[in-house]
Parts: sequence; structure tokens; C-alpha cells
Amino acid sequence: MAWIQTVDPLAAEGLLKRLYASAVRRAGKVFNVIRLQSPRPKVLRASTQLYLEVMHSDSSPLSRAQREMIATAVSSTNSCHY
Repeated sequence: MAWIQTVDPLAAEGLLKRLYASAVRRAGKVFNVIRLQSPRPKVLRASTQLYLEVMHSDSSPLSRAQREMIATAVSSTNSCHY
């Protein structure tokens, strides 16, 4: 398994610090899936924007519940707890 050195939330600066703060506001903490991307804050920002567009956008023909069900089924199939 690969090992990636991540940035602790208390050590974050600049863009990463703002992204971590946003994650805490959204989810109550900085989940590992966010920390995993911490070495590349611009990638984390793009990833977060994509997630928010896919899961929270009003322009989708699917309801939020349907999108969550799809995400849950995919995560289960992949043995992923996210």
C-alpha cells in the first residue's frame, strides 16, 4: 500500500488552511479523503468543487437522495467506507 505524507490541519497554511476550514464547516472535521489530497491544495480545491457540483447541484435530473444512494452503492461495491 502506498504511503502519502499529509498535512496536519494544525500545520495547514494559505489555501490548504482555508480548504480544511471549509471541510470542517461542511462535515464537522477533516476526513482522511481530504487530508490525502493535502500535498496538492489546488487539486484538493478542484476535487472538492467537482464533488459539490456532482452531489449538491440543483441542475442534476437526479434528486440528492438518488445521488447519495448511487454513491453508497458504489462505495459498498468498492469496499470503501466513504
